[in-house]
Amino acid sequence: MNEGELGAGETPRTGSGRPVRSWAAVTVGLMTLFLGGLNISLLVIALPTIRSVFDLSSSGQQWLVSGYFLTFGLTLVPAGRFGDQRGRRNIFVAGVMLFVVASLLSGFAPSGVWLIIGRLAQGAGVGIAIPQVFGTIQQMFSARARGRPFGVLAVGVSGSRLAGPILGGALVTIGGEQGWRWIFLINVPLGIVVAVFGWRLFPVAERGQRPDLDRIGALLLMCGLGLLWLVQGDQVPGLLRWLLLPAGLAMLVAFVYWERSYARRGEPIFNLGLFRVRSFALGAFIATFYFAGYEAIYYLVSEYLQQGLGHDELVAGIALMPLALGMVVGSVAAGAKADKIGRQLIAVGLACGAVGLTMLLIADLFLPDPESPHAATLPLLLAGLGGGLATAGVGGGLVIAPNQTLALADVPPAQGGSAGGMLQTGQRFGGGFGVAVVGTALFTSLDRTGDWLLAFRIPIAVIIFFFVIAFVAVLIDMVNRSRSR
Repeated sequence: MNEGELGAGETPRTGSGRPVRSWAAVTVGLMTLFLGGLNISLLVIALPTIRSVFDLSSSGQQWLVSGYFLTFGLTLVPAGRFGDQRGRRNIFVAGVMLFVVASLLSGFAPSGVWLIIGRLAQGAGVGIAIPQVFGTIQQMFSARARGRPFGVLAVGVSGSRLAGPILGGALVTIGGEQGWRWIFLINVPLGIVVAVFGWRLFPVAERGQRPDLDRIGALLLMCGLGLLWLVQGDQVPGLLRWLLLPAGLAMLVAFVYWERSYARRGEPIFNLGLFRVRSFALGAFIATFYFAGYEAIYYLVSEYLQQGLGHDELVAGIALMPLALGMVVGSVAAGAKADKIGRQLIAVGLACGAVGLTMLLIADLFLPDPESPHAATLPLLLAGLGGGLATAGVGGGLVIAPNQTLALADVPPAQGGSAGGMLQTGQRFGGGFGVAVVGTALFTSLDRTGDWLLAFRIPIAVIIFFFVIAFVAVLIDMVNRSRSR
């Protein structure tokens, strides 16, 4: 048994009755995170082609990108809690197979509406599966040993972002007008493989592990978060969008009261007391704002290179490689040190992200104003995308695994799935919020200036601001901890 793994008496069992092998389960988790991340990066690259094929409005584009984050985020906490209570294997496999079916629907979608429906179902499938990964790691590893498996999972996300742009660009370029369909269909064989391994290697429910499910709590949480999400961007027009804000807040207030009442007679969908654990609350806050910036980078740079500078999907994919490659390097470096110097790594990572994007902004500010935007590409790639995005990527690798490790360190293993789901919810809603805000800033600036080179600067500044918010939160926590010693 490796150091940090739980004892044999505490080890859950697979469907065949054998003890779950901890690193085998981590490998399945790696494949799952890779699949979920690949589905995001492939779409971002193919979005301009899909937009032209279906003549999508800006609202339709936001539904394709942010709608995935919506259903992803809505299902995370309920799925995580159900996995904690009913065993993780069946729920994991159901989530992956929903993702596979949704990918088929997306790949053969006859219209933009059907494609959006497929994307929403894809997000729900991944949102059901991923909390089972974090819950299993929470079960199988002690708090001090979780840095390495979380680092491996971060490498899976980073690897998908490294492979996705190149693969997506190649599929769309080779396939022509119908090439975009393959970015969804490629998920089908990959998803089936992940489901088979999950069925064989993930833990099943223990005997007697059938407590009542808090269905009303799950419904209130999902409705509240869903209504708040609809306030973002242009998904719902006019005054109605702002009426959703008080409705969503009312639902969340009702959720809090219900959970407190339900906790007196059963196990709630989410233990609100976890937010009184400083490490968990801080981790959720950091995850939300970091991913608001991180997901927006891919969206912004892809739009800028393809729509603004006129390059094809393959060039955009190559240009985004430094960000993903830097993330892989940072994740590998951070995994082993997450439990020892985690907060310092997070602070350094956030600072690197802000500095890297500042380099990108400075490169853009000092570019000449060429008659053709193609003249801006080479210096931008060399000074900004090469150095700036690589630095931002390394910073991201230093943030994700340590933040996961520290946020879940004081969470009881029996609540690992729901806690991991809530943490992922912060990431997904942060990502959707970031894409919506940055997209709005980009196209509003473009409408006013008519110049992509100028319009690019404001959304980059918005992303830097997201990173700075998270950085300040880490610094305040570090100062408070040093004073309390």
